[in-house]
Amino acid sequence: MRSRSECAGPRRRPSWATSGCAYHDLVDQELGERSFAWTKARVTPENKAYLQMLVKEIRFEADGKRVLLVHGSPRKINEYLFEDRALSSFQRLAATSNADIIVFGHTHKPYTKSVDGVTFLNVGSVGKPKDGDWRACYAVLDTTDMPSAVFRRVEYDVKQAAAAIRATELPDEFALDIETGGAPRSAAAR
Repeated sequence: MRSRSECAGPRRRPSWATSGCAYHDLVDQELGERSFAWTKARVTPENKAYLQMLVKEIRFEADGKRVLLVHGSPRKINEYLFEDRALSSFQRLAATSNADIIVFGHTHKPYTKSVDGVTFLNVGSVGKPKDGDWRACYAVLDTTDMPSAVFRRVEYDVKQAAAAIRATELPDEFALDIETGGAPRSAAAR
């Protein structure tokens, strides 16, 4: 299993990577503080420099459509765009984002929806799912004609990944999260 520091290495293409919330937002304060301290102690200066150079958004055109990549929302890195969020919120983003397609994550729950001609695409999560499916999730975006996406799931050795987490000082909840896909704690671990 790769650690956060390994995944943050500068060998990644920074032109296609946006800054995420793991270093900006701590939702569950106690677990978040423990995770942050553990991660901070292991991130190399080289990887820290790489993380600091990541951009908050990426814009480009594909098949004549304006595409915007962000972590949380076009407004804030840590804003949650859950699928059931008020329509008026999506309408404001559609009107002000200057994009035809907005690609984001942060909730770790994949979905796609169209609001006022703008496609909203939550790509899911590769490493910390929250939709009840333990497999890594990514989206393949088709920008021809009407934008659409296909979600792909990839199996990996989740038991090995959970064991690697348990071999650290990190809380067991983190291992359970990847085993259950973020399902409620009462769900049976894989």
